[in-house]
Order: sequence, then C-alpha cells, then structure tokens
Amino acid sequence: MQVKHLLLIATLALTAACSSKQPIDESLSETELYRQAQTHLDNRSYTLAVDTLKALESRYPFGRYAEQAQLELSYAYYKNQEPEAARAAAERFIRLHPQHPNADYAWYMKGLASFDRDRGLLARFLPLDMTKRDPGAARDSFNEFAQLVSRYPASRYAPDAKARMIYLRNLLAAYEVHVARYYLKREAYVAAANRGRYVVENFQQTPAVADGLAIMTEAYLRTGLEEPAARSLATLKLNHPEHPSLESGEFVPSEQEADTRSWLSQATLGLLESEAPLPPGETRASQDMERLYRNALDELPRDLDTPQAEAEAPSPSRSWWSRLSFGLFD
Repeated sequence: MQVKHLLLIATLALTAACSSKQPIDESLSETELYRQAQTHLDNRSYTLAVDTLKALESRYPFGRYAEQAQLELSYAYYKNQEPEAARAAAERFIRLHPQHPNADYAWYMKGLASFDRDRGLLARFLPLDMTKRDPGAARDSFNEFAQLVSRYPASRYAPDAKARMIYLRNLLAAYEVHVARYYLKREAYVAAANRGRYVVENFQQTPAVADGLAIMTEAYLRTGLEEPAARSLATLKLNHPEHPSLESGEFVPSEQEADTRSWLSQATLGLLESEAPLPPGETRASQDMERLYRNALDELPRDLDTPQAEAEAPSPSRSWWSRLSFGLFD
C-alpha cells in the first residue's frame, strides 16, 4: 500500500510540475488578481495561488491588497509543501510590518512552517521516528511559537501554539534521551551522564525526566561514582517508581557490561583464552624485548658471570698520577 501511495505522489507531482506554469494576464487589475488568487486557494491550486500572489505583489507593491498578498503568500507556500519558502515569506512580513494587526498570524505561520519542515509527504506514509531526527527545526518552531505566545497572549492562534509547544518540548527531551543512550552504548559514560542531567534540569514535566534519571544512575555506576548514582536512583525511586529500569525496587542497567575478551575467546566460550590485558604503559614489543634480554642473560657462560659480591664491591681509589697518565704507570 505504501508503494502505491508513493507512486501516486510522484505522478501528481510530475503532473503539477508540468501544468503549473500558466501565464498571468498582464491586463488584470489589482482587484482581479486578488480575486483570482482567492479562487486558486479555494480550489487548492496552491502553485497557481503562489504565482498569482507574487504577481500581485510585484505589480502593485503599494496597492490596497499588497500587505494581504504578502501574508497569504506564506499560507500558499505552506499548503504547497514549501515550508522554507513559507517561513521566509512570514519572516519578511514580520520585518516589514512589525505593528500590523495580523502580525500574530505571521508568527504563527512561521512557527507552523518550521514545525513541518522535517515532515514532508513521505512522513505521512513511512514510519519515521521524529525523536531521532535532527532537532534544529523543532527548536526553531518552539522558539517561534514562544514568541507568538509572549507577544500576543490573547491571539486566536495562541492556544494551538501552546499545544504544539508541549509536543515539541517532549520531542526535544526524547531526542536528548536517544543521544544519551547512544553514549551509553559507546561506553562514553561522562557524556551520557551530562545528557541525562541536561534532560532533568531543562525538561521538567516531560516523560523523559525519568529516563534521564535512569541514564544518570547507570552512567555514574559504570564510572564508580557511587554517591551521585545513589542520589539519582533515590530521586528515580521517589518520583517514578514504575520506571522500567526498576524491578522490585532494584535498579537494572539497560546496557550489559562490555565484554572485553577477544573474538576467539568469545567464540570458544573461553576455552581458548587470549593473553591477559597489558599493564598501562606496556606493549607487546616491550615485553618481547624484555623476554629476549632475559633469555640472553640465562645463556651466558657461568665463568663470565660476575659474582654478586664482586659486582657490589667498591672499586679502589686511584692516585692522581694514575689518573694523569691514564693508568699507564699503575
């Protein structure tokens, strides 16, 4: 079913691309152009609506419909699946008309365009996990909706903006949890603990806080920091006793302890153990050189071996004459 949907989308896109370019009558007045643009919007011919609104703005930049055309151009771009263009049009309207009575709508369209920037046609038919994607667009959308709510708290678009901000906040928190778990799998425990703490400190009232506490606990345990691990675990037990990481009140790590054995040792279940790990600062080459040196010492003839007493006996002091003549007359 999904393949059929994708083929249908591709066919419609090609058809729209071939039929969208229609010349706009040069003799149309400002009112006629605006009415034509409204007709295209009502018929959901968004590509034609974009072209008509752009023509209206360029031909009559100081007309009675110029500002309205700029505002509706953002909506037409958005409905035409062009979020970047929609965001740019809304930002341009805000910059040119910051005190306009409908500036709140421009802020709403700007946030809405960022909200759907990563959600194309494919996202409607493919199972995409938005919490694992780049959060740049989500952050932009959250900030833009926050601007709308703070600037225009009584706006008719404020309730929807607030609802979307809650969703985006949960999305951003879940993304941070995914990154923290990635660090846990890679045994980057300090980075994992920092990400978990960031979630706890900056995303209160989100479901990801419990996951952040669990990640902090596991990361601290792996690094041997028992006191911060105990604090994180106590907070997790107190506020989220039903978290999956807690079984009968005991903490269960999500990641197993890393197996540092060689692949041969793992494949033979330890029957063929590899060499023990090297001490810090040593290499296999240095161990080989040390072994060769010991073997050479063992192979020396016994008559060449200096007794320990003689080796440790102090050498007799030499006279000044012996040192001056380099021992020739000793």
